[in-house]
Amino acid sequence: MNKLFVVSISCLIALFGVNLVIGQAQPPQQQGQDQPVTQTCLGCICEAISNCNRTAICNGDVCGLFRLTWGYWSDAGKPTIAGESPTAESAYANCANDPFCAASAVQGYMQRFGQDCNGDGRIDCYDHALIHYRGGYGCKGDLPEKYSGVFNQCLNNFLAGK
Repeated sequence: MNKLFVVSISCLIALFGVNLVIGQAQPPQQQGQDQPVTQTCLGCICEAISNCNRTAICNGDVCGLFRLTWGYWSDAGKPTIAGESPTAESAYANCANDPFCAASAVQGYMQRFGQDCNGDGRIDCYDHALIHYRGGYGCKGDLPEKYSGVFNQCLNNFLAGK
């Protein structure tokens, strides 16, 4: 089995509790109005942006395994953990460093900025990856080779059920 696929499955399990059937992930959840990004897509974005490094805390102006900036978190609606006020000084870092809150921030950002970035007539995981990396106002264009290579390999492995 491909090493990246095993790491991606481990990341999804750790992040979102994906159900497994004898080493194979269940089909990804359908995108919904409240959750535009599937769990598989979140896992692959995480894999591409930080290798799903749960020890990746704040480094410069980015925090957590999704490498969120304060502006991204704010544009996402300032989600918080444990009822913390979004105006608390620690709210951004606490959310960005918590896998579930950070995933909620990604969902909120995609609700706000979801668009067809690659011009294929639909909004899907590839668009979400572009938006996450390039931002809601500049998602048209290419992704860096390293990010896009890891992202595409992860997504293709899940879609192929390898």
